[in-house]
Parts: sequence; C-alpha cells; structure tokens
Amino acid sequence: DVSKVRMYLGPAVMYTLNLAVLIFLVVGVMLFIDVQLTLFALLPLPFMSIAIYRVSKRINRQSEAVQSRQSGLSTFVQQHIAGIRILQSFHREDDAAERFTHQADDYKQHVLKLVKTEALFMPIIVLLVGLSTILTIYVGGRRVIAGELELGHIFQFVFYVNLLTWPFASVGWVTSLVQKAEASMLRINAFMEAEPTIASPPVSTSVGDSGLNQDSSSAASSVREFAFRNVSFTYPETGIEALQNINFEVKPGEIVAITGRTGSGKSAAAQLAMRIFDPSSGEVELNGTALHAWQLDAFRHITGYVPQEVFLFSDTIENNIAFGMDLSEASKESIEEAAVEAHVAHNIEGFEAGYSTMLGERGVNLSGGQKQRISIARALIRKPQLLVLDDCLSAVDTETEDFILKSIRRACKESAVILVSHRVSCIRGADRVVVLDKGRMAEYGSPEELLKANGLYANMVQQQAWGEEPPVTP
Repeated sequence: DVSKVRMYLGPAVMYTLNLAVLIFLVVGVMLFIDVQLTLFALLPLPFMSIAIYRVSKRINRQSEAVQSRQSGLSTFVQQHIAGIRILQSFHREDDAAERFTHQADDYKQHVLKLVKTEALFMPIIVLLVGLSTILTIYVGGRRVIAGELELGHIFQFVFYVNLLTWPFASVGWVTSLVQKAEASMLRINAFMEAEPTIASPPVSTSVGDSGLNQDSSSAASSVREFAFRNVSFTYPETGIEALQNINFEVKPGEIVAITGRTGSGKSAAAQLAMRIFDPSSGEVELNGTALHAWQLDAFRHITGYVPQEVFLFSDTIENNIAFGMDLSEASKESIEEAAVEAHVAHNIEGFEAGYSTMLGERGVNLSGGQKQRISIARALIRKPQLLVLDDCLSAVDTETEDFILKSIRRACKESAVILVSHRVSCIRGADRVVVLDKGRMAEYGSPEELLKANGLYANMVQQQAWGEEPPVTP
C-alpha cells in the first residue's frame, strides 16, 4: 500500500505535469501551423490512452495474483523447511513435493498470463503511433501537393507526434496508479487512525500524585495490593465466556497460583492481570483502584510477564534477556544474575559464543526448556513489582522447576507474583491457589487447605501423582 501511494506521489504526479506542459507547448505549436493536420495527427493518441489504461488495469490485476501465488509458494517452502523434522518423522516428503509442484505450476501459469498481457503493451503503442504517423504523412502530403503546407511541416509533425507518444500512453497508466493509490490510502488511513482498545486514561482523569501516572520510581514503591474483584471476561471475537466472577488478591511477597484443567481460563486471567485485555465486567484493581485508571506505560514498567507461548528475537541471548531494560541499565552482571536465577546460565555458558550466541528465528536453535528459561530471565532482570508467569515451566523437568521457583521466591521477596500452571508440582509452594473450572472459581485457599478439602485440587494432585488414572484400591 505504501509503495502504491509512493508511485502516485512520484511517477504519477511527474508524468501528469509532463503531459500537461507538453500538450500546452507542442499542441499549441501544431495548431498554429495547421489545425486540420493537427486533428488527424492526434486522432489515434486518445485511443492509445484508453487501450493502455485497459492493459495496465489487467496487468495490475494479474500482478497481484502472481504476487499472491509467489507469497503462498514462499510460505509453503519456509514452513516445510522449518518443520523438516516433522515432515521426515511422518514420512511426508513425497506428498510435500507433490503439493509444491502443484503450487509451482499454478504460479507458473499466472506468470505466463502476465507475460502475455505485458506483451501487448508495446505493440499497441507502436501500432497507434504508426497509424498517427501514416495519417500525418497522408494528410500532410495531400496538403503539400495542394500547396497549403511545406514539406518540412510534415517532418515537424512526425517529430511532435513521437514527442507526445509516451505522455499520452502514460495517461492510462497514471489513471490506474491513481485508482490503486486511492484504495491503498484508504487502508493506510484506517491503520494510522485506528485507536487501541487498551489505552491509558486522560491524565486529568487518571490516579493522582501517588499513582502510576507519575515517574516509574514512585510507581515502584506504590504497589501494595493487586486484586480481581468479581471479574468476568468474554472473548469479543468468539463470544466464549472465559472467566466468571473471579475474586482473589495478591500482595508483595506473596505467590498466588492459578490452576485448572485445559480451557478453564488460566491464561485469560494472566492476560487480564497484565491488562492485555480489559474485563467484560468487574474490576482488576491495583491498590484499590481499577487498573484502567492507571497510566498504562508506568504500570507495565513495573511488571514482568512470561507468556505461555515464548517469543525470542533473532538476536543474541544477551540482548534477548536485556530486552525489557534500557541499554544503560542492563549491565553484564545483571544479565548473568538473571540467567542464574532462571537456571539457564550453565546452558548459555556451554555455547561457544556464550551470551553473544545469535538465536535463529523465534529461538529455533534452542530447546523448549531453554527458551522458557531465557524468557523467565528476561522478566526477572526487570526486578518487577508484579510478576505474571503464564504456564512458563511446562517444558522443564521437576528438578529445574523446583530450582527456578525457589529463585523466584528469593528474587521476588517484595514482589506480587501470579503463577499460572496446570502442574500441581509447580504451585505447591504458592501461598494461595485459585482453582478454576470452566471459567468459574471452584476453590481458593492454601495448597494444604485445598488438599484436605478433597475437592478438584486434591483430585488433580492425585491424578498427576499416579498418572491420569487414580490408584486402584483393593
């Protein structure tokens, strides 16, 4: 879209001005010499503009189709190269090759159609310019014989016709550019003028001097309580109700775990805590004030978040860990300390380039557990006042998990921690546990209390201790 608008602002405007100036000067001279010969000489040129417009429009349409097929072909190759191990494991090489051949043939057919259409471009110009030249020589010759013109006027008119050829041809091309630029500009404006659904409130209505709309240093000392108050959330795209009337609170130095079966709304709760979404009803509160009343930038400055789906940049390990920090704040020592707390330092130091190791796309050259631990280090280095961990230990063994949880407890003595996990081994050290079932709060209390209650949490502990099947009693 940007390229199409640029083509309008550049070539389209330039050729339009060029055409206007040439028509004014050249046609004026031609009319001054002979009006009748001018009309015959210029007669085919408007038809050339119309023909070029139609051909250009067809070329644009076919070019978009070619680009779409090329994009699909590139995506197909990229996905299959990235997933080559899965492809080989399921022995689908022949099937993939057949589908690639089919897509490549489809792409080739569209390219050939485009080439055939483009082949019409120059012949149309040559045909109509030739017709204009023939008319000029024929009509001019008759008028020379009649003594109404001189022979040199014919050569002069042929020169002028050739001078006007490309400007007239560009009329159709420019018209097509203008139409495409207009459509592209509408899409660009829609993007540029889009308002984020999650935004900071106006400063005049945000929290006062003690709030997070002030500098981050005052914000860091102001987190006293973080709470969910009758929170419900429905995904707007699907209408699925993820959470219903959730209530809990967490204070600095505490770890509140959220657990439940798959699809119970655990990740939705983590995203609400980070204000990635706003609740459909109820309030997520910080220090007794609804989260949407705080300045968003300052709030996220004091948070650390480890999402369920880890994302690492194609950069060094060092820069990935320090991603959430200003360059002036992220020292080598703080990066190494965060890596130790996340129990990934020994893995990093085992690489030849150490912390300077370049990662592939999304950290493809790391194991799942290593990616998760680097993501944890990225959150811990910020020394967050609110730490939200969304099922970020699913790819590590229980021993590593225990080490990381102890590190988090140590490093976050003054931080409020929300720990989301479906593994009871991960949440056994939490101060309190929220047990979700189909988006509802089924149980709430300490792990010991919930275990004694013999409810859903106790059932999950039993199932995970003995596998999916409970032990058979004699």
